[in-house]
Amino acid sequence: MLDIDELLSEETVSEEKETSVEPVADLPAKPKRKPAKKKMKPRGGNSPVIGNNGLMLEEGDNTKFLSVQLELYNMKNIDMDNVDEVTQRLGEYFELYGKADMKPTVVGMAIALNGHNRQWLWAVINDVTDGRQGYHGELPSEVTNAIKKAYFMLENLWETYMNSGKVNPVAGIFLGKNNYGYQDKTECVLTPNTNNDNDYNAEQIRSRYASTMGQLPSSDNDTDSTE
Repeated sequence: MLDIDELLSEETVSEEKETSVEPVADLPAKPKRKPAKKKMKPRGGNSPVIGNNGLMLEEGDNTKFLSVQLELYNMKNIDMDNVDEVTQRLGEYFELYGKADMKPTVVGMAIALNGHNRQWLWAVINDVTDGRQGYHGELPSEVTNAIKKAYFMLENLWETYMNSGKVNPVAGIFLGKNNYGYQDKTECVLTPNTNNDNDYNAEQIRSRYASTMGQLPSSDNDTDSTE
């Protein structure tokens, strides 16, 4: 006699044996997101001469700049014919800018030398002795040599700043042209291709006219007609 409960239990066991769990298929990998592009400034936005890009003033800068100017203003006049005093003053000038962590300037050097201007200093460096440049009298050669050496140090500093990227290129080019005589130009020399009357003798001139008229008069005919 068949037991219904036993048959049902056997079928359940057989179904459980036949039922197998299939492995779950690998899900597709999510695509990697590209890093967001950095938002750039508009064209010309990084230029040091557009807008406020070139203004890098920090708190206390104006106070520092003004303090250096006041020290230059309060410097006592020295004997410009005394090379020792001039050399000492030039050293004080460089030390002043070094302590303030500022780039030395040409006008600052002129002010340190008894309150002169840039034109006077240029005249001393270039041995110009006319009143138009403000350099009325000649200084002793040892004094001018000391001033020239200090001035050339300024030019060397300018080149160092430019090569090291420590100065705004626009400002650096401006200073190089105005203070140190550098030029950025193209020169074209035009040579006119013309000949003077002296380049031809009488016979060549006669031949040119004769070829134009289609005939060449002889010298004998001219003599006869003149007689």
